[in-house]
Amino acid sequence: MTLIKEKRTIYLALGSNQGNRFEQLQAAVNALFETLGDVRKISAVYSSPALGFEGPEFLNCIVKMESDLSNSKLIKEVLRIEKRLGRIRGESAGYSSRTIDIDVIAIDHQEVRSKNLTVPHPAMQDRLFVLQPMQDLTPDWKHPKLGKTVTELLEACSDESNLSKQSKWLRNPKKNLQLDQFKYLAIEGNIGAGKTSLATLISHDFNAKLVLERFKDNPFLPKFYKDQTRYAFPLEMSFLADRYQQLLDDISQYDLFKEFIVADYDLYKSLIFAKVTLQDEEYALYKKLFHLMYKEIARPDLYIYLYQTTESLLANIKKRGRSYESDIQPEYLEQLNQGYQEYIKSFPEGGVKVIDVSGLDFVANRADYLKVLRAIVS
Repeated sequence: MTLIKEKRTIYLALGSNQGNRFEQLQAAVNALFETLGDVRKISAVYSSPALGFEGPEFLNCIVKMESDLSNSKLIKEVLRIEKRLGRIRGESAGYSSRTIDIDVIAIDHQEVRSKNLTVPHPAMQDRLFVLQPMQDLTPDWKHPKLGKTVTELLEACSDESNLSKQSKWLRNPKKNLQLDQFKYLAIEGNIGAGKTSLATLISHDFNAKLVLERFKDNPFLPKFYKDQTRYAFPLEMSFLADRYQQLLDDISQYDLFKEFIVADYDLYKSLIFAKVTLQDEEYALYKKLFHLMYKEIARPDLYIYLYQTTESLLANIKKRGRSYESDIQPEYLEQLNQGYQEYIKSFPEGGVKVIDVSGLDFVANRADYLKVLRAIVS
């Protein structure tokens, strides 16, 4: 999996004065969600007169998003969406009617001046149809060049256009994913399947409490990959103790009736790994200790297993470059996968989702990410 890139807050102004204006705005919001990133908030929709030319009234709004796209990629995607929704950009100067208009108003508190992008938008302080909906979303945002908040810019704005707030609101397409139906997701998978990356993305986009397995500090792990027979038992025992204590501490802090929690592991993985790595006598003892601990741990209401082919797993392991994982053998990964498959068979109907993510990169490719999210809620 690709490393997760830092996301920026982006404000976009949407406008339409041709065709079914509200549907045009909704189509634009949907397309932005599919390509740019997470839609955080959408302002109320306002009608306003055409500015600088004679034409039908516009419907306008501001969309607050988070995206990891570069500036060049961002503007490229915005122009592509406009074109797909029927926007025709002519060579003549001045304003004209349009099915959709998407302007990048601001990116965090940055100043950007390039051939294709200038932010903050150079005319934002003069446009009531930009400032009023932006006031709805972020009144305290401060213009990095003018040094004034949105509220102050609105008070000083000389635009006397007559804005009318609409009673109908645009829908955030993220709500169609309905991840809020779950309170506790456990994302599991083989070594290198991408479970930590997916859990981190979901936590950020859906405001979930994130529980990540603490495995990097385990002193037995590098030794185990060098000599499995010698270090298997102390490794599995230390993992079991750490996972049990972490889940007991972390999950107990949260209210599973009110908060959304996503974890990149489930305690049962300890038994799956132990069955593969331990000798029969060791496994028998380990199993007794495991079940004493397991009965005290809260169960996820959905268990997600990310499946990848052994070839994909090995490629991911090589890409992330952990030296102690360099000796992992295909046979070991296949044994683990078989152990997971046996465990999955014990789940009641609807309690588990197996998602094949072979060939997907849901960190770098938003379409892949949304494909995985839709598989979770399907």
